Amino acid sequence: MPVLVASLMVASASNFYNDFDITWGDGRAKILNSGELLTLGLDKASGSGFQSRNEYLFGKIDMQLKLVPGNSAGTVTAYYLSSKGSTWDEIDFEFLGNLSGDPYILHTNVFSQGKGNREQQFYLWFDPTADFHTYSILWNPQRIIFSVDGTPIREFKNLESIGVPFPKNEAMRIYSSLWNADDWATRGGLVKTDWSQAPFTAYYRNFNANACVWSNGVSSCGTNSSPSTSKTNSWLSEELDSTSQERLQWVSKNYMIYNYCTDAKRFPQGFPPECNLS
Repeated sequence: MPVLVASLMVASASNFYNDFDITWGDGRAKILNSGELLTLGLDKASGSGFQSRNEYLFGKIDMQLKLVPGNSAGTVTAYYLSSKGSTWDEIDFEFLGNLSGDPYILHTNVFSQGKGNREQQFYLWFDPTADFHTYSILWNPQRIIFSVDGTPIREFKNLESIGVPFPKNEAMRIYSSLWNADDWATRGGLVKTDWSQAPFTAYYRNFNANACVWSNGVSSCGTNSSPSTSKTNSWLSEELDSTSQERLQWVSKNYMIYNYCTDAKRFPQGFPPECNLS
Protein backbone atom coordinates (compact mmCIF):
# COMPACT_ATOMS: atom_id res chain seq x y z
CA MET A 1 0.00 0.00 0.00
CA PRO A 2 2.73 2.59 0.74
CA VAL A 3 4.10 2.11 -2.79
CA LEU A 4 0.75 2.95 -4.35
CA VAL A 5 0.25 5.98 -2.13
CA ALA A 6 3.72 7.31 -2.90
CA SER A 7 3.19 6.90 -6.63
CA LEU A 8 -0.16 8.64 -6.54
CA MET A 9 1.36 11.49 -4.62
CA VAL A 10 4.09 11.93 -7.20
CA ALA A 11 1.61 11.80 -10.07
CA SER A 12 -0.64 14.49 -8.63
CA ALA A 13 -1.25 17.80 -10.38
CA SER A 14 1.88 19.90 -10.36
CA ASN A 15 2.61 23.38 -9.17
CA PHE A 16 5.88 24.93 -10.26
CA TYR A 17 6.34 26.56 -6.85
CA ASN A 18 6.25 23.12 -5.21
CA ASP A 19 8.12 21.04 -7.80
CA PHE A 20 10.93 23.24 -9.10
CA ASP A 21 13.57 25.77 -8.08
CA ILE A 22 14.76 28.51 -10.40
CA THR A 23 18.52 28.04 -10.31
CA TRP A 24 19.97 30.83 -12.42
CA GLY A 25 19.12 33.80 -14.61
CA ASP A 26 18.88 36.71 -12.15
CA GLY A 27 15.13 37.21 -12.53
CA ARG A 28 14.84 36.11 -16.17
CA ALA A 29 12.95 32.97 -15.13
CA LYS A 30 9.49 33.50 -13.67
CA ILE A 31 6.75 31.39 -12.11
CA LEU A 32 3.33 32.85 -12.97
CA ASN A 33 -0.41 32.14 -12.73
CA SER A 34 -0.27 30.83 -9.15
CA GLY A 35 2.36 28.26 -10.09
CA GLU A 36 0.71 26.96 -13.27
CA LEU A 37 3.11 28.59 -15.74
CA LEU A 38 6.89 28.95 -15.81
CA THR A 39 8.80 31.09 -18.30
CA LEU A 40 12.51 31.17 -19.09
CA GLY A 41 14.09 34.27 -20.58
CA LEU A 42 17.28 34.94 -22.54
CA ASP A 43 18.91 38.26 -23.39
CA LYS A 44 22.43 39.23 -24.38
CA ALA A 45 23.58 39.24 -20.75
CA SER A 46 22.24 35.85 -19.62
CA GLY A 47 19.89 32.94 -20.09
CA SER A 48 18.04 31.19 -17.28
CA GLY A 49 17.16 27.77 -15.92
CA PHE A 50 15.39 25.64 -13.34
CA GLN A 51 15.62 22.19 -11.79
CA SER A 52 13.30 19.77 -10.01
CA ARG A 53 13.34 19.52 -6.24
CA ASN A 54 12.92 15.75 -6.48
CA GLU A 55 15.37 13.21 -7.83
CA TYR A 56 13.93 10.27 -9.75
CA LEU A 57 15.12 6.74 -10.45
CA PHE A 58 12.76 5.72 -13.29
CA GLY A 59 9.64 7.59 -14.25
CA LYS A 60 7.19 8.77 -16.86
CA ILE A 61 7.76 12.50 -17.10
CA ASP A 62 5.61 14.92 -19.11
CA MET A 63 6.05 18.63 -19.69
CA GLN A 64 4.25 20.97 -22.05
CA LEU A 65 6.52 23.50 -23.77
CA LYS A 66 5.94 26.39 -26.13
CA LEU A 67 9.22 27.39 -27.74
CA VAL A 68 10.78 30.74 -28.60
CA PRO A 69 8.86 32.15 -31.62
CA GLY A 70 10.13 34.05 -34.65
CA ASN A 71 13.85 34.28 -35.32
CA SER A 72 15.23 32.02 -32.60
CA ALA A 73 18.53 31.26 -34.37
CA GLY A 74 21.39 30.65 -31.96
CA THR A 75 19.16 29.82 -29.01
CA VAL A 76 18.81 26.41 -27.36
CA THR A 77 16.00 25.32 -25.08
CA ALA A 78 17.21 22.27 -23.17
CA TYR A 79 14.89 19.98 -21.20
CA TYR A 80 16.51 16.89 -19.73
CA LEU A 81 17.10 14.46 -16.90
CA SER A 82 20.60 14.27 -15.45
CA SER A 83 22.58 12.91 -12.52
CA LYS A 84 25.78 14.46 -11.16
CA GLY A 85 29.44 13.50 -11.21
CA SER A 86 32.02 12.55 -13.84
CA THR A 87 30.15 9.35 -14.80
CA TRP A 88 26.75 10.96 -15.00
CA ASP A 89 23.63 9.67 -16.74
CA GLU A 90 21.47 11.96 -18.88
CA ILE A 91 18.39 11.82 -21.12
CA ASP A 92 18.10 14.88 -23.38
CA PHE A 93 15.59 16.89 -25.32
CA GLU A 94 17.22 19.97 -26.85
CA PHE A 95 15.43 22.36 -29.18
CA LEU A 96 17.77 24.17 -31.57
CA GLY A 97 16.40 27.53 -32.68
CA ASN A 98 16.34 28.65 -36.28
CA LEU A 99 15.65 31.53 -38.62
CA SER A 100 12.02 32.56 -38.79
CA GLY A 101 10.13 30.19 -41.07
CA ASP A 102 12.71 27.41 -40.85
CA PRO A 103 11.90 24.36 -38.71
CA TYR A 104 13.23 23.88 -35.21
CA ILE A 105 15.51 20.88 -34.77
CA LEU A 106 14.67 18.54 -31.91
CA HIS A 107 17.94 17.01 -30.71
CA THR A 108 17.92 13.89 -28.50
CA ASN A 109 20.75 12.11 -26.73
CA VAL A 110 21.32 9.45 -24.05
CA PHE A 111 24.35 9.48 -21.75
CA SER A 112 25.36 6.60 -19.51
CA GLN A 113 28.40 6.53 -17.24
CA GLY A 114 29.51 9.88 -18.63
CA LYS A 115 29.41 8.89 -22.30
CA GLY A 116 26.91 10.13 -24.89
CA ASN A 117 27.48 10.29 -28.66
CA ARG A 118 24.03 8.81 -29.28
CA GLU A 119 22.40 11.74 -31.00
CA GLN A 120 19.27 11.55 -33.09
CA GLN A 121 17.70 14.70 -34.53
CA PHE A 122 14.24 15.38 -35.88
CA TYR A 123 12.09 18.01 -37.46
CA LEU A 124 8.61 18.30 -35.95
CA TRP A 125 5.35 17.92 -37.86
CA PHE A 126 3.94 21.13 -36.35
CA ASP A 127 5.12 24.60 -35.34
CA PRO A 128 6.38 24.17 -31.75
CA THR A 129 6.21 27.94 -31.17
CA ALA A 130 2.51 28.39 -31.98
CA ASP A 131 1.11 26.42 -29.04
CA PHE A 132 2.01 24.10 -26.19
CA HIS A 133 2.95 20.51 -26.98
CA THR A 134 3.72 17.63 -24.62
CA TYR A 135 7.27 16.26 -24.54
CA SER A 136 7.59 13.02 -22.58
CA ILE A 137 10.34 10.74 -21.34
CA LEU A 138 9.45 7.21 -20.29
CA TRP A 139 12.40 5.73 -18.41
CA ASN A 140 12.08 2.26 -16.95
CA PRO A 141 14.59 -0.57 -16.38
CA GLN A 142 14.05 -1.96 -19.89
CA ARG A 143 13.96 1.12 -22.13
CA ILE A 144 13.82 4.87 -22.63
CA ILE A 145 11.10 6.22 -24.92
CA PHE A 146 11.02 9.84 -26.11
CA SER A 147 7.53 10.98 -27.16
CA VAL A 148 5.92 14.11 -28.58
CA ASP A 149 2.18 14.54 -27.99
CA GLY A 150 2.00 10.81 -27.28
CA THR A 151 3.80 9.82 -30.50
CA PRO A 152 7.06 7.96 -29.81
CA ILE A 153 10.00 9.41 -31.74
CA ARG A 154 12.84 7.36 -30.28
CA GLU A 155 13.38 4.20 -28.25
CA PHE A 156 16.66 3.37 -26.51
CA LYS A 157 16.56 -0.15 -25.15
CA ASN A 158 18.50 -1.64 -22.25
CA LEU A 159 21.10 -3.70 -24.11
CA GLU A 160 23.54 -4.25 -21.27
CA SER A 161 23.55 -7.91 -22.35
CA ILE A 162 25.65 -6.90 -25.39
CA GLY A 163 27.79 -4.38 -23.51
CA VAL A 164 25.80 -1.17 -24.02
CA PRO A 165 25.68 0.95 -20.83
CA PHE A 166 22.15 1.87 -19.73
CA PRO A 167 21.19 4.52 -17.17
CA LYS A 168 19.65 2.60 -14.30
CA ASN A 169 21.71 3.15 -11.15
CA GLU A 170 21.79 6.93 -10.69
CA ALA A 171 18.88 9.11 -9.66
CA MET A 172 18.32 12.10 -11.92
CA ARG A 173 16.78 15.53 -11.55
CA ILE A 174 14.83 17.33 -14.26
CA TYR A 175 16.59 20.40 -15.62
CA SER A 176 15.69 23.00 -18.18
CA SER A 177 17.50 26.04 -19.51
CA LEU A 178 17.29 28.64 -22.27
CA TRP A 179 20.70 29.82 -23.40
CA ASN A 180 22.76 31.26 -26.22
CA ALA A 181 24.63 28.64 -28.25
CA ASP A 182 25.19 30.53 -31.48
CA ASP A 183 28.68 29.05 -31.77
CA TRP A 184 27.07 25.73 -32.85
CA ALA A 185 23.28 25.58 -32.57
CA THR A 186 22.08 26.91 -35.94
CA ARG A 187 23.71 25.52 -39.08
CA GLY A 188 26.82 24.64 -37.11
CA GLY A 189 27.26 28.19 -35.84
CA LEU A 190 26.92 29.93 -39.19
CA VAL A 191 23.77 31.79 -38.11
CA LYS A 192 24.25 34.00 -35.06
CA THR A 193 21.71 35.19 -32.50
CA ASP A 194 19.89 38.38 -33.50
CA TRP A 195 19.84 40.24 -30.20
CA SER A 196 17.43 42.84 -31.60
CA GLN A 197 14.81 40.09 -31.18
CA ALA A 198 15.57 39.69 -27.45
CA PRO A 199 14.38 39.00 -24.87
CA PHE A 200 13.61 35.44 -25.99
CA THR A 201 11.05 33.48 -23.96
CA ALA A 202 10.15 29.78 -23.62
CA TYR A 203 7.00 28.66 -21.76
CA TYR A 204 6.27 25.62 -19.58
CA ARG A 205 3.09 24.19 -18.08
CA ASN A 206 1.35 20.94 -17.03
CA PHE A 207 4.35 19.12 -15.60
CA ASN A 208 3.51 15.59 -14.51
CA ALA A 209 5.79 12.93 -13.03
CA ASN A 210 4.48 9.43 -12.50
CA ALA A 211 7.78 8.35 -11.08
CA CYS A 212 9.89 6.78 -8.37
CA VAL A 213 11.23 9.54 -6.15
CA TRP A 214 14.70 8.82 -4.79
CA SER A 215 15.40 10.24 -1.36
CA ASN A 216 18.18 9.33 1.10
CA GLY A 217 18.91 6.12 -0.79
CA VAL A 218 15.29 4.94 -0.78
CA SER A 219 12.84 4.74 -3.69
CA SER A 220 9.18 5.63 -3.30
CA CYS A 221 8.45 2.59 -5.50
CA GLY A 222 9.94 0.10 -3.07
CA THR A 223 13.23 -1.71 -2.75
CA ASN A 224 13.69 -3.03 -6.29
CA SER A 225 12.99 -2.01 -9.87
CA SER A 226 10.83 -4.97 -10.78
CA PRO A 227 7.45 -4.06 -12.27
CA SER A 228 4.78 -3.39 -9.70
CA THR A 229 1.42 -5.09 -9.95
CA SER A 230 -0.19 -1.71 -9.27
CA LYS A 231 -1.84 -0.17 -12.32
CA THR A 232 -0.39 3.16 -11.20
CA ASN A 233 3.09 1.78 -11.78
CA SER A 234 2.33 0.07 -15.10
CA TRP A 235 4.83 2.42 -16.78
CA LEU A 236 7.62 0.48 -15.01
CA SER A 237 7.17 -2.33 -17.54
CA GLU A 238 5.63 -0.33 -20.40
CA GLU A 239 6.75 -1.04 -23.94
CA LEU A 240 5.67 0.01 -27.42
CA ASP A 241 2.65 -1.81 -28.79
CA SER A 242 2.27 -2.45 -32.53
CA THR A 243 0.49 0.86 -33.15
CA SER A 244 3.21 2.78 -31.32
CA GLN A 245 5.88 0.89 -33.27
CA GLU A 246 4.21 2.01 -36.49
CA ARG A 247 4.15 5.62 -35.29
CA LEU A 248 7.83 5.39 -34.37
CA GLN A 249 8.64 4.13 -37.86
CA TRP A 250 6.56 6.94 -39.39
CA VAL A 251 8.56 9.55 -37.48
CA SER A 252 11.86 7.85 -38.31
CA LYS A 253 11.05 7.71 -42.02
CA ASN A 254 9.61 11.20 -42.41
CA TYR A 255 11.15 13.43 -39.75
CA MET A 256 14.51 12.06 -38.58
CA ILE A 257 17.31 14.19 -40.02
CA TYR A 258 20.31 12.73 -38.17
CA ASN A 259 21.03 9.31 -36.68
CA TYR A 260 24.38 8.46 -35.11
CA CYS A 261 23.83 4.86 -36.22
CA THR A 262 24.19 5.88 -39.88
CA ASP A 263 27.13 8.30 -39.48
CA ALA A 264 30.01 6.15 -40.71
CA LYS A 265 32.52 9.04 -40.56
CA ARG A 266 32.10 9.23 -36.80
CA PHE A 267 32.70 5.55 -36.22
CA PRO A 268 35.54 4.43 -38.53
CA GLN A 269 36.19 1.45 -36.23
CA GLY A 270 32.58 0.32 -36.54
CA PHE A 271 29.22 1.43 -35.23
CA PRO A 272 28.23 1.07 -31.55
CA PRO A 273 26.79 -2.40 -30.89
CA GLU A 274 23.18 -1.23 -30.52
CA CYS A 275 23.29 0.11 -34.09
CA ASN A 276 23.66 -3.40 -35.46
CA LEU A 277 20.26 -4.42 -34.11
CA SER A 278 17.64 -3.23 -36.57
